[in-house]
This record gives sequence, structure tokens and C-alpha cells, in this order.
Amino acid sequence: MKVLLDTCVIYPTVMREVLLGAARAGLFTPLWSDRILEEWARAARKLGPEGEAQARGEAALLSAAWPKAAVTWPPSLEDRLYLPDPADTHVLAAAISGSADLLITMNAKDFPRHILAEEGLARQDPDGFLHGLTQAHPGIMADVVEQVRETAERLSGEPWATRALMKKARLPRLGKALG
Repeated sequence: MKVLLDTCVIYPTVMREVLLGAARAGLFTPLWSDRILEEWARAARKLGPEGEAQARGEAALLSAAWPKAAVTWPPSLEDRLYLPDPADTHVLAAAISGSADLLITMNAKDFPRHILAEEGLARQDPDGFLHGLTQAHPGIMADVVEQVRETAERLSGEPWATRALMKKARLPRLGKALG
């Protein structure tokens, strides 16, 4: 299954790491565009001067790990698309161009289901998507989330319960399933 990851699910570190951990485990093939990665880097400026540089470094690592994940499209594709927020048409164009089966986003209102269906796409929020993967592959997802939890503890210097970390990462259903 090919899954386009919107900027809003790549930017938060824990969410990104759980999603990409599931992809590394072979549960789906991630897709994005250079523009989506650029939006992530610009959003990371909010963390301070080092935030953007760190995001760009991590984006380069993602590009190296998944060299076929970055999709491109002709301008004519984006020109024919309509979404409530025109600034999001590049995300839909990337999903179409990459032959994605699913678009993972937190911005449901910006990607109406009926518009996506016309393009053969579905939309899901990251918590629902990851919860579904956990139901289908409980052992794999438990391992993925545990690795992310251990990394969060190491980097923060604080103990983290799985459920609390997932709730903070806006993945409460996943946390409840595994916590």
C-alpha cells in the first residue's frame, strides 16, 4: 500500500517516527514530495534556529532511506485540482502522481472525502491509520512504538509510559491499544 504523508504528520517527531517505523517494517510504502519536506523544514523554524537545520538533515536521511518516495508531477495536474484550501493542491497532486492509495493528514476539512474519491484516494488521520496497522500487525507495531518510546526517553532524559507518549503525540487510540 502506498501512503502519502502530509507535512502535518511528518513534522511532529514522535508521530513521524512511528509512521516511518511502520514503513521500515514493510507495512506500507511512504510517499511525499520535495515541497512537503520543504514545508516541514520551514515549520521547524518555530523550534528555533537549529530546528530548520535539523529538519533538513532528517529530510535528507529520509530521502536517502526511501529514494523512490519523492514524487513529482506536471504543473497541469495541480492546475486542474480543487480543494477548499488552494495551498493544499500540491499534496493532492503528489498523492495522485505517486499512485497513493491513502493520504495521511490531520487536516480532514482541507481534503474532503468526495474530492479524494474522485481521484481514487482515501484519507485517514494518523491515529486511525496506525491503530489499524496495530490491529493487523500487533507484534510489529508494539516493537515500532517501543523503539520510539525508548528513543524519546533517551533524548528527553525522562521516563515515558507508552500511553502517555502516544497521547502527547496526538495518537491516543494507538497508545490505548499498546499502553
